[in-house]
Amino acid sequence: MTTTTLNSPVESLSQAKNEPEWMLDIRRKAWRFFEELPWPTGSEETWRRTRLTGFKLEDYQPLVGTAAPEVLPEAVTKSLGEVTSVGALAFVDGALAQHELDATLAAQGVIFTSLDGAVKRHPALVQKYFNTVVATDENKFSALHYALWSSGAFVYVPRNVVIDQPLQAVIFQSAGKLAGMHHTLVVAEAGAVVTLVEDFIGADEGMVNSVVELAPGANSRVHYLHLQNLAETAWNFSTQRMALTRDSLLRYFIGSWGSRLSKNWINMELSGVGAHGELLGLYFPGGRQHLDHHTNQLHRAPHTTSDLLIKGALKDRARSVYQGYIKVYPQAQKTNAYQANRNLMLSKLARADSIPGLEIEADDVRCTHGATAGQVPEEYLFYLMARGIDRGNAERMILQGFFEEVLNRIPVEGVRNKLEAEIARKLGL
Repeated sequence: MTTTTLNSPVESLSQAKNEPEWMLDIRRKAWRFFEELPWPTGSEETWRRTRLTGFKLEDYQPLVGTAAPEVLPEAVTKSLGEVTSVGALAFVDGALAQHELDATLAAQGVIFTSLDGAVKRHPALVQKYFNTVVATDENKFSALHYALWSSGAFVYVPRNVVIDQPLQAVIFQSAGKLAGMHHTLVVAEAGAVVTLVEDFIGADEGMVNSVVELAPGANSRVHYLHLQNLAETAWNFSTQRMALTRDSLLRYFIGSWGSRLSKNWINMELSGVGAHGELLGLYFPGGRQHLDHHTNQLHRAPHTTSDLLIKGALKDRARSVYQGYIKVYPQAQKTNAYQANRNLMLSKLARADSIPGLEIEADDVRCTHGATAGQVPEEYLFYLMARGIDRGNAERMILQGFFEEVLNRIPVEGVRNKLEAEIARKLGL
């Protein structure tokens, strides 16, 4: 593992990776945007409820993975073992430490490898899709990411290829003032089916700044599960966008458990007739954690549907921010969009801000949104405890019941089991 300073030119990073000129051009453009875009002051609507108090970007050194460790960290091995998969990638401090893919899938033309490797072995394919879903200047952190990205997962599924079992990637970062910038690019051609699970762990006292680009083709089915269980001293920023085409189906899930502060921009763009997207999420902060999720459901084509359900439980002095926005463009008639954020308060000191919103420019649509926040009724606990269940397990049962609506819609059993274990851990059981 080596590092480079934030002020170093992107040329040195690109040269270290032996990248083609077109990638260097993207980095240069992104660095210019990063320098030009203003730093968040807290007066912007997207930052009004999330302040970067205590965060100094200059304290962190961007990672440039050069050599993989001989032995995987225990946390990585544990995470890989929790999901049954037909392909696995493990990244340790930006370096690819494990790479597996079922031989049958490889023979069908499926590509599942590091983004660095894909740039070298499939340059035309990567160039066609990289930086086309998430814009360089989407925000200041996406610009920084495109300038200095260090690791990445690349998934390509050819036309009509169906992958029944999930692929998985584990992204681990060592402790220290390091900045990991992981890029995920998933391309599914027409009629393809794929599931990808990504697990972000580690980064004690560090920073993670990721970008996720999902490009499902016509009539394809893509499931993407983003698990964020970083150390509770880490700063986490993530820009994620999915571009849905004609009759494509995309199921997206985000689980937020770790980090000191997380700021997530999640954008679903439905640009093809008949596209269907689902946005699911769970978060469970404790201590003084601050988790911010900002979602956009952008309906640009007629006969499209989107369904968002994000649930959170908060304990201690934790805070969550959810800001959601559904926009229906004038040509997007027959849109059906739903948005709900539900919060369960386990402490009187916890705080949940929920701001759903609608902007409808078409006249033949069905759109609903809502938000709730409340505490666990004491009579629920009394009912369970009166039947011999201790308070801790009673709280766990109530919480699992609260989360069940989302958990039941997660298509990977290993991820459901992992999340149930995290619920128990957060409750101290």
